[in-house]
Amino acid sequence: MKKPRYDLLIRSRTAPESTNAHRNRLVPVLRAIVRELTVEGATFAAGSIAHDGSEGRSPRVAGLGFTPASVVDARMDEYDLVVIGGGSGSQVATAAAERGLEAAVIERGPLGGACITRGCVPSKALIHRADIAESARRAESFGVDAALEGIDYGEMTAAIHDTVYEKADRQEASLEDAENVALYRGEGRFVDERTLEVDLNDGGDAEVRGDDVVLAVGSRPIVPPIDGLEDADFLTSDDALFLDERPDSLVVVGGGYIGAELGYFFAAVGTDVSIVGRSERLVPREDEAVGEVVTESLERYCDVYTGYEAAEIGENDSGVVVTAEPSEDDTDGDGVDLEADDLLLATGRRPNTDTLNLEATGVETDDGEYVVVDDRLETSCDGVWALGDIVGEQPFKHAADYEAKTVSANLLEDADRAVDYGAMPHAVFTEPQVASVGRTEGELEDDGREYESTTVPFDAAPLGMIMNADDGFVKVLAAPDGEILGCHIVGPQASTLIQEIVTAMDGGGTVDDVAEPVHVHPALSEVVYAAFDDLSSSEFSTAPDWRDVGDG
Repeated sequence: MKKPRYDLLIRSRTAPESTNAHRNRLVPVLRAIVRELTVEGATFAAGSIAHDGSEGRSPRVAGLGFTPASVVDARMDEYDLVVIGGGSGSQVATAAAERGLEAAVIERGPLGGACITRGCVPSKALIHRADIAESARRAESFGVDAALEGIDYGEMTAAIHDTVYEKADRQEASLEDAENVALYRGEGRFVDERTLEVDLNDGGDAEVRGDDVVLAVGSRPIVPPIDGLEDADFLTSDDALFLDERPDSLVVVGGGYIGAELGYFFAAVGTDVSIVGRSERLVPREDEAVGEVVTESLERYCDVYTGYEAAEIGENDSGVVVTAEPSEDDTDGDGVDLEADDLLLATGRRPNTDTLNLEATGVETDDGEYVVVDDRLETSCDGVWALGDIVGEQPFKHAADYEAKTVSANLLEDADRAVDYGAMPHAVFTEPQVASVGRTEGELEDDGREYESTTVPFDAAPLGMIMNADDGFVKVLAAPDGEILGCHIVGPQASTLIQEIVTAMDGGGTVDDVAEPVHVHPALSEVVYAAFDDLSSSEFSTAPDWRDVGDG
């Protein structure tokens, strides 16, 4: 026969930082209550006051479980779900709370994750302003007399800073006001597979335990082992977004999407920029045709050193000196010394798994320190899940949100839902803009996959011609049966235009499913239509082609 369990319902709206004081007041009271209770063998735990033999508890209370003889643990806060990370992972916590479960979120920094406060949102806000400056510079080519009289850099970055942190504050207030969710402002690390020790920002500490745990602690910029770097001042992508003053000159080490975006931004607002990238073209993970256009475009703004790597960092009276050398022995060219006011490292990001003490859990990581998960996003430790940058599949906010949905379904509804990144898009906000979904041509060739390809330039559509978007294109890769294998767009509004293809791929659609619907005329979506129409099975075509207009 089960021993009766007495559960004490104690609900507090006080923030978790104050729970130590609450414990100090409550534990003596509870001990006194225990002395008055004489039920033999009873076990007392935080939870529901009803004596119904259930396993109830109040996860908002910090460690009030005890036996009649003594306090077992006056420090432990128990929850149905604990989420480590206040970005996309917090969505799992709120979903659990909406279903009546008790959840906790552990986060030491601003709510919303790196994307909102120091990543994609502030960087795109800056890039949008760079685009406006570029529009002013190009106005004359459209017969418009405009002058760019200046850029108030400090005011621009301050306004963006205020906006993104206001959003973070609102998100924090929303989480604190939510029923059944507790927010711990601090850094958590495992002491066993379900228990975390939290170093609170106010100097206190807490222990938190969850029936399930979600790991969503994100990533941070990589600081590569370059000779002399330890003695030099440098910026990371996290630092570069909120500088008070614009540097007159800048060396960007890293030719991926972060380096390309920030290189374009700083150059567009007036900084002399040099970009050093190890690969033979910028954004090397993109389709080769995309990388070639981005490289050629950024060469109009920056000094671009592809096929080079930073070998040594030094300093002089005016700033930093970066010695860049060919990254491969057979690369043509000698080493070069690049001088600038500042150095920006954009060499990628690393997962924050090293902060978690995963050795205490049995959670496996790979050689890159990314958490190993199955297709349901559960780790090697039952009941411990992972999502976002620490998984390492797709380092984008929209991918982390998708993963949060998947974890929520599997954890809360036992849905047995598998992640599928086949139709996961991404964008690069350079000039021109880039968006891609699916496979690249190089990947298909490496796999020996049979495919068909077509590329249609933006100026095939009348609006593309009107906008002088002559370096843009839509490239489609498809199987012989019409399956869409990949699509790569370069040009204005690429990040919006890609969504039509994402929707088709996600629903198992074919080339015909994109080519058959009517597209607005004149709109840039006609470029998408023309590219897919080129590979479609339709016997009739109304796709526009304005490429030769104005050439004569």
